[in-house]
Amino acid sequence: MSLLVTIDTNPDFTPKNALPAPERLISGNPSFKTWAQDASKGEKVLTGVWEATPGETHSIKGTTFEFCHILSGLIEIEEKGGEIRRYRAGDSFVMKPGFVGIWRTIETVRKIYVCHYD
Repeated sequence: MSLLVTIDTNPDFTPKNALPAPERLISGNPSFKTWAQDASKGEKVLTGVWEATPGETHSIKGTTFEFCHILSGLIEIEEKGGEIRRYRAGDSFVMKPGFVGIWRTIETVRKIYVCHYD
């Protein structure tokens, strides 16, 4: 087993499809696709590619740390009590544990994610 993992940004295997939990949906009809590509540290660190169609949801990280790198699309993230930030292809950001806000997918977005779960 190699300790070097390449993340395929255009995977050719079937993704896991999902919808937002009803209590998280704010507006629109977003759907999600996840191409999980690596799990480490006893499934506590997950890496892959995620895609969402337009819509607006509550984003609540709890104890999760998430790094995101936007591959395509356009989103806005509004941290509770904070400013609205826009991210597009080439941008990267981190949502730290305790983050609460609103995730708006304006144009279908695809991102690389690295999540660390407690």
